[in-house]
Amino acid sequence: MALDPKLAANMAPGFAPVPLAKQLLRSIRAGMLATLTAEGAPFASLTSVATLPDGTPLILISRLALHTLHLERDPRCSLLLSQTGKGDPLAHPRLTLTARARRIDRDSAEGDPVRRRFLARHPKAELYADFPDFSFWALDLVHAHLNGGFAQAWDGAACEIITECSGCEEMLAIEDSAIVHMNEDHAEAATLYATRLAGQPAGPWRVTGLDPEGVDLIAGDRTARVAFAERVSSGAGLRKALAALAAEARAKAD
Repeated sequence: MALDPKLAANMAPGFAPVPLAKQLLRSIRAGMLATLTAEGAPFASLTSVATLPDGTPLILISRLALHTLHLERDPRCSLLLSQTGKGDPLAHPRLTLTARARRIDRDSAEGDPVRRRFLARHPKAELYADFPDFSFWALDLVHAHLNGGFAQAWDGAACEIITECSGCEEMLAIEDSAIVHMNEDHAEAATLYATRLAGQPAGPWRVTGLDPEGVDLIAGDRTARVAFAERVSSGAGLRKALAALAAEARAKAD
C-alpha cells in the first residue's frame, strides 16, 4: 500500500516508516499493554512480547492479572513498543498497535509453535508458562502508528507491517530444525549477524526465530533483528539467505 502523498510530503527526508515499524515489532521484548476496564476506562500494564512468524504479537498472561480479565470481557487492546536509550526518551522511535486479543488453546495446532516461539524469546518464562492460570494470547493487529521522532510520524493498516506467510509453508515447516542447526553448528554466524549487521555488542547470540523476511536473535536481555535481502519461501531459499547474511557480515568484519 502506498503512503498518502500528503503524509509523505511532511515526512523527514529518508524516513522509511514500514521497515522501522517492522524492526520495532520484531525486536522489542516488552511493551505497555492497554486494556479496557468494565467501565470502559483505559488500563495500562507491562507485558513481555514475542511474535508469530507473520509478526503477530504474542503475550503470556495470568488470569490473576486485571488485564487478562479485561481481555476476556473485551478483546480490544493497544500495545506500545518503545525503543529505549540515552537522552530524551521522546527522541527514540516507538510503535503503537491497536489489536483484538485472542486466547491460544494450548491443545490446538497453534499451541506448541506459540509456546516455542515465546519461550525462545523469554526463556525464564518457562518457570511459569505451564501454570494453569497462565495462557498465551495473540494480538491480531488492526492498526499501527509509528512515531520515529520529529517529522517522522506514520499511520498504517496492520497489513503493512504484518509479514505475508502464504506460500512459505515449506520454509516455516523447517523453522525449528533450522534454528537448532544454526545454534548448534553455526553459532559464529549468529554472532556475526548481530554484531556486524545489527550493530550489537558481542555476546552469546542465538537464533530464536526465522520467518520469510528475516532472523530474530537474542543474547541475554538483548535482542536483534536482521532482514533478508528478499522474501524467503523455501528451505533452499532459507539456506541461501542465511549464507548470504553470513558472507555480508564477514565482509564487514574484514
